[in-house]
Amino acid sequence: MKFLHTSDWHLGRAFHRVNLLDAQAAFVDHLVAAVTEHAVDAVLVAGDVYDRAVPPLPAVELFDRALHRLADLGVPTVMISGNHDSARRLGVGAGLIGRAGIHLRTDPAGCADPVVLADAHGDVAFYGLPYLEPALVKDALAADRVSHEAVLGAAMDRVRADLAARPPGTRSVVLAHAFVTGARPSDSERDITVGGVAAVPAAVFDGVDYAALGHLHGCQTLGERIRYSGSPLAYSFSEADHRKSMWLVELGPAGELTAERLDTPVPRPLARIRGRLDDLLADPALTVHEPAWVEATLTDPVRPDDPMARIAARFPHTLSLAFDPEDRDEAGPGSYAQRLKGRSDQEIAEDFVAHVRGGAAGAVNAAERAVLRAAFDDVRAEDTRQERAR
Repeated sequence: MKFLHTSDWHLGRAFHRVNLLDAQAAFVDHLVAAVTEHAVDAVLVAGDVYDRAVPPLPAVELFDRALHRLADLGVPTVMISGNHDSARRLGVGAGLIGRAGIHLRTDPAGCADPVVLADAHGDVAFYGLPYLEPALVKDALAADRVSHEAVLGAAMDRVRADLAARPPGTRSVVLAHAFVTGARPSDSERDITVGGVAAVPAAVFDGVDYAALGHLHGCQTLGERIRYSGSPLAYSFSEADHRKSMWLVELGPAGELTAERLDTPVPRPLARIRGRLDDLLADPALTVHEPAWVEATLTDPVRPDDPMARIAARFPHTLSLAFDPEDRDEAGPGSYAQRLKGRSDQEIAEDFVAHVRGGAAGAVNAAERAVLRAAFDDVRAEDTRQERAR
């Protein structure tokens, strides 16, 4: 059984206000061509089809065209909803669409109801686990607590129980949208932290032949049988060094596995440059970045006059300009953005409480930390409820 593993299309998303719809359409063209070229038996999309719960109409139209083209090829597609998608919207008409070979899995209650495909060596069961918001699905999945590990573990228990009841030799593939321990995030993924913890252990996927993961935008391998495809396009400058691709996976008769990366089209390379403005404008080594989308960080001790126009004269596709004076005291506070970079909502809130109390002596205690964590979890769950209700 040969299949393509992709995820995190984020249809409708822009890159620093640059419309990416044409680039996303080019990816769909590439995907359809790869299905034919490599004679794949199935296409897997591991969540975040759209960038938001209510996507813009052009994004919906592109998705509609993609579904029609995949259906016309006669190659089954299995697709789950991610944390950016509205599961109910994406799942509308799933039963009817399934008759055309497009299998949408957006309801957590159906996590143990696989799409079963057959090849010359027997059945392969594809289980689609949509993004599981712990506070919303704990009771439905009979999980023992509100956490990503608990709800995903409960869903996988159902998967393993269903698989055990199938004929011996049935191979298995799970699609899931989660943050697995050991994986590397980027700046463009939405925080899914619950109870102070976002990650789940890779062992939760024990017992299946392949776990096709989505959510993180960097292609990565957490084990021979657990992989992220990453997003087909870059959605932040933190992905400047990513090689965007999808996995071509072949599952043998006894579950043996091979995987090959297929590069996806790059609309324009990304570059992060740093230095004094005059140096950046004169450095011949930076010529290679002139056609790129550029994030420039200026280190001049004094902010130069008209810096954006000057940097854009050489790098016309500069999208982001930041300042980090080189003579700034290393122990100094830095910019507001720098002080927040890499910090969770919980950490920022705790720092604020300590600040208004007068510093380290006013740090939150364990009980206060739990109250803040519960508040963030409730807000995140309510946001998800509202998105699904829209």
